Amino acid sequence: MAPGSALIPRLMDLSPGTEALRYCFALPAHPESVAGARELTRARTDAWKLDRDTRDAAVLIVSELVTNAVVHTASTRVVCELSRLAGRLRIAVQDQGHQPGGPRLRRSSDDEHGRGLLLVDAMSSAWGSHDAGYASGRIVWAELAADAEQPPGAERPC
Repeated sequence: MAPGSALIPRLMDLSPGTEALRYCFALPAHPESVAGARELTRARTDAWKLDRDTRDAAVLIVSELVTNAVVHTASTRVVCELSRLAGRLRIAVQDQGHQPGGPRLRRSSDDEHGRGLLLVDAMSSAWGSHDAGYASGRIVWAELAADAEQPPGAERPC
C-alpha cells in the first residue's frame, strides 16, 4: 500500500505544497462513546476551520458510523480517522468484527433503526466499506466537500 494510513489508503499523490491533515482516535465500543466521537470530530473540524455545514455533516456521519459499529458488531473498540486533503474530508470508521455482507442501506425501514446509512448516503458525496484486510473487522468510509470557513465580512459568490 502507498504511504498513508492503514485506514485510509492514499487516493491521490501529494504534490509539493499540498496540505494533508489527518486525525485519528479510538474509543471503546460502548453506546456512550458515540457522544465522545461527536465531540472529538467537532473539535477537530473546528480546529481545521471547516465551514459550519461541513462540520455538522461530519459530526452526523461520525455519529452514525460509530453507532453502527457499536450496535452491529462484536467490537471492543472503534477507530475513527478524519482526513482532509484537496478540499475533501474523508471519514473512516473501523470496527473489529463485522456482520456478514457488510453494511446495507434499508430504504424501507419503518422502525427507528436502520436509517443511519441513509443519512450517511444523503450527507456525503460518496461512501462505502471494505474488509480491513490486515486485521479483523470492516472499514466504513464517507467523503464530503470540505470548504474552509470564510472570514467574517468575506463575500461568497452566489
